[in-house]
Amino acid sequence: MRPFSFARPKDLASAVTLLSANPNAKFLAGGTNLLDLMKEDVERPNALIDINGVGLTEIKTIASGVNEGGISLGSLGKNTDAANHSLIRRHYPLLTQAILAGASGQIRNMATNGGNLLQRTRCPYFYEVAMPCNKREPGTGCGAREGINRMHAIFGWSDKCVAVYPSDMAVALAALDAVVLVRDVTGQERSIPIVDFHRLPGEEPEKDTNLAHGELITAIILPRNAFAGKSYYLKVRDRASYAFALVSVAAALETEQTNGATNRIAKVRVAMGGVAHKPWRALKAEQFLVGKEATEANFRQAADAEMADAKPLEYNRFKVELGRRSIVLALQMALNGGRV
Repeated sequence: MRPFSFARPKDLASAVTLLSANPNAKFLAGGTNLLDLMKEDVERPNALIDINGVGLTEIKTIASGVNEGGISLGSLGKNTDAANHSLIRRHYPLLTQAILAGASGQIRNMATNGGNLLQRTRCPYFYEVAMPCNKREPGTGCGAREGINRMHAIFGWSDKCVAVYPSDMAVALAALDAVVLVRDVTGQERSIPIVDFHRLPGEEPEKDTNLAHGELITAIILPRNAFAGKSYYLKVRDRASYAFALVSVAAALETEQTNGATNRIAKVRVAMGGVAHKPWRALKAEQFLVGKEATEANFRQAADAEMADAKPLEYNRFKVELGRRSIVLALQMALNGGRV
């Protein structure tokens, strides 16, 4: 590991000021991804700003404003606390399921809500510093493009990068229309819809998010919804624990009984993980399903519509059919309240 300086500010303003003054500094929260990357010589910050003493851990109901009745997750709260909080379990069980599907209990006890969103890809070519990787060193090439790409993207990739984004939590947040609150060095706050927070690789795969240097995530907002009784997070992976998704699907439904229909879909959200450089919102599937009966036949047509745009690589063609089946199963499980 390379030498670095260390600071532990006691308030939010000081933390943001310290980071903004140094383009090579990084915030340190749980450290579950950053420290691994530093040990592997992938990340090389010359300063770490420990933000564990600045607060931002509260989980609370929003009392007023456009998100009244929703929930605010403090960015420095632990993943374990978010997953097990009574408000989250009662109103957003989809988020609880997704967090518990990610990592081990020990890692969830350290990882923070904001840090979870800032995880970097687990592409082996990104971690292996002897291999070319445009994400790690722009302009060197993409080893995975013509290499072993079984775990890689089938949507939204570019010739510069075919990596996928690893978080389970963020996939559920995409289905729940979450909003990320950030603050800059001037004290200004801005809101970023979760679907716009992460980026596709394009010509700049080294940029994972639309967060500017010096901005700090302060909270994640969960808008009020009626998905709690019909939602499900499905994660398909090589082994039952401590593995990243081959494909995951966060599905949520709101149904109604109108005009003789017994289970008409009023609202639906479908987001996928393990298939793109960011949580992939399955908008074509959603558009197909709104207003239709919640049946397996319609779920299959929705999945076909979404997966028709998939562009698999040499070793991950199986993900197209896997994605199709996963969308159908996740919607069925959501409709049945998590039961088969």
